[in-house]
Amino acid sequence: MNLVFDIGNSGTKLAVFDGPKKITFLRTKEFSFEKLHKKMAQYQIDRAIVCAVKNVPEFIIDIIKANYPVVHILSHKSKLPFSIEYEKPETLGPDRIAAVAGAYVEFPGKNVLVIDAGTAITFEFLSGDIYKGGNISPGLTMRFKALNKFTDKLPLISPTDNYTFPGHNTNDAIRAGVITGVTYEINEYIRAFEKQHAGSVIILTGGDSEYLKNKILPSCTYMPDIVINGLNFILEYNAK
Repeated sequence: MNLVFDIGNSGTKLAVFDGPKKITFLRTKEFSFEKLHKKMAQYQIDRAIVCAVKNVPEFIIDIIKANYPVVHILSHKSKLPFSIEYEKPETLGPDRIAAVAGAYVEFPGKNVLVIDAGTAITFEFLSGDIYKGGNISPGLTMRFKALNKFTDKLPLISPTDNYTFPGHNTNDAIRAGVITGVTYEINEYIRAFEKQHAGSVIILTGGDSEYLKNKILPSCTYMPDIVINGLNFILEYNAK
């Protein structure tokens, strides 16, 4: 069986796969290898892959390597079935590579735009077997925090659907500004991409994707597991 570690800025996701089939999934905000390993002890893990978008202490990687027979650390040096058109591939986040890999598996030969709405919002363009590059934008939580941090009086709030538009108070003004701003941004990306690449596939994923999915154009497909599935595929691909 395969074990997938997806260590993000806002939390860690783990999944166990038997071939291409996902057996179990776990999400946690705090990374504790001991607790996570205990939860996975019931499975016979043959291989593991680690995707980390933040700096992970070396001892954590050492512990993972000591507990599983084969451990693959995802990077631009990993063997991939698609080429990367990026000026400095070493600066490309592994989560972005995994998202493209998931799109490659699910929609072979297609033009695909993967929108990953997490701490940051990333837009990845896969054309057949070529990753053409992408864009990065602040995510919902980052925008709320920025308004609070870089002003003296604006409060730190969280997204809900209970707000007036236009805002009738400061909290609603912030929610309306941030949420509709993100929604308009994503929808305009979709319109522009579909105009340039007729018949393309648009995917929405990431931690905020469930909240945003009903606000996004219907031509966009909600696929919360695209990164996890991409990581499992890369692990299998590198084991060949």
